[in-house]
Amino acid sequence: MVGAAAYCGGVRYFVIGIGVVLAFFGTVWALQGFGALQGSPMSNTTTWSIIGPITALIGVGIAVYAWRLRK
Repeated sequence: MVGAAAYCGGVRYFVIGIGVVLAFFGTVWALQGFGALQGSPMSNTTTWSIIGPITALIGVGIAVYAWRLRK
């Protein structure tokens, strides 16, 4: 049974990691869309100014949800 508990905890941390990575990419996309990060075709584009924050919020939501799951 110890292995099963460790597996569940490992999956939990994996999902938290996915949420953090998704939030990071969303933040980068938002900054590119707003023009704060230059040098990309995504810079100063309204589409990425909308998609970025939405993606970042979804990533934060996934990470927080996984963090709050019972062990």
